[in-house]
Amino acid sequence: MVAGFLEPLLADGVARQGSQSGWLAQVRTRALEQLIRDGLPGPRNEAWKYTSLRAIGQRRYARSDPAAATRPIDANLLDLPGVEGPRLVFINGGFRADLSIIADVPGMELRSLSDVLEAEPDSLREFLSRSFDNAEDAFARLNTVLASDGVVIRVAAGARIVPPVHLVIAGAVAEKELAWQLRCIFDIGEGAALRLVEHHVGENGHGHFGNVLSQLALRANARLDLLQVQNGAETASLTRRTEALLDAGAHLEMRSIEVGAQWMRHDLAVRLNGDRSRFVSRGVFALRGRQHADTRLDIRHSARDTACDIVWRGVADQRARGVFHGAITVESGADGSDAQLSNKNLLLSDQAEIDTQPVLEIHADEVKAAHGATVGQLDEGALFYLRSRGIGPAQARSLLTLAFCRVAFDSIENGVLREYLDALMLERLPQAADGDSQTKSSQ
Repeated sequence: MVAGFLEPLLADGVARQGSQSGWLAQVRTRALEQLIRDGLPGPRNEAWKYTSLRAIGQRRYARSDPAAATRPIDANLLDLPGVEGPRLVFINGGFRADLSIIADVPGMELRSLSDVLEAEPDSLREFLSRSFDNAEDAFARLNTVLASDGVVIRVAAGARIVPPVHLVIAGAVAEKELAWQLRCIFDIGEGAALRLVEHHVGENGHGHFGNVLSQLALRANARLDLLQVQNGAETASLTRRTEALLDAGAHLEMRSIEVGAQWMRHDLAVRLNGDRSRFVSRGVFALRGRQHADTRLDIRHSARDTACDIVWRGVADQRARGVFHGAITVESGADGSDAQLSNKNLLLSDQAEIDTQPVLEIHADEVKAAHGATVGQLDEGALFYLRSRGIGPAQARSLLTLAFCRVAFDSIENGVLREYLDALMLERLPQAADGDSQTKSSQ
């Protein structure tokens, strides 16, 4: 499936290869050749079994250019209550220095990818030379070929960065529907600590396709607290891949909230590569209308005494569809690993659908592991209890659904930010008319 979606983008990629040289050009050429050979994954590809690319594959997006990145945008979209500190803003895939707030924080380097590529590209070779050899990684290959901007954050060994870094990835209305690529690199030094907020927003009315590839390296005993809030435009499409490599004693804690975009895919690949490294994930997707969201986790324990603790929730209303695939692999030699995964889901409509698939594969001894998944509806007894105390049907449903979803962010210490996320979730839950009709249909 090369025609349509990929054709104009690959033509641009081919044109660019002639003006490049060196190791980066070789990496991009290899990715381009793989894309031309394999195209986009089809329905027979197991990793894309529940998410069709047919509609996207038939569309012809224009590649985002510098003019598209300078489009005006409502500044209020870029703010996140309770988050103050350095901020980097990208509009339609391009860096916007005029909207960013880059403070001089000792121990941290904060730069745009385009700046680093121009000044010292070899410093990124460890990240950019990563190969994607599977046909299912088509969008990672596309990002490798075309991404020319993004963010590079490096934290020096032992540095403790207190203010959270706010990364804003926004879509603005343009003359054409655009396809933009963004590459994000986060290198957390030995014993260092960083808090990061990845914030996806967009103006309604644009149908852009965003492709974000993030690479995280946590050196020995480093810690990264990452909050991902995906509230993109309701007409947009977005694919993201987050890769994390954890050295000995490193700790990655991720909270992910997925409520925006018409079509969304998020691949999260984490390798616990050092002894005693730990990964904690709390996430939720809340869908309505005809939204489609596909979340795919691939967690690999490669060292001794590693641990992962994963809890995800899913909610689908109206004709929305959610997909969750949570795979944990304990490789040979990773003795003493502790792997826990739980995925619970709510269907708020007879026409909504959620497909969930937990997978656990163990090749080591002395392992503690458990996984499970459920798909159900709101508890009628709890609804009756709230109704009997004078709470209306729509409000009762919203309160119970919010309580179900809050596992993704109720441990956030920032009260202002937590209240904002509460309000965001309530906004995504059924409105009064929907709640009344749903309650009637279940009686």
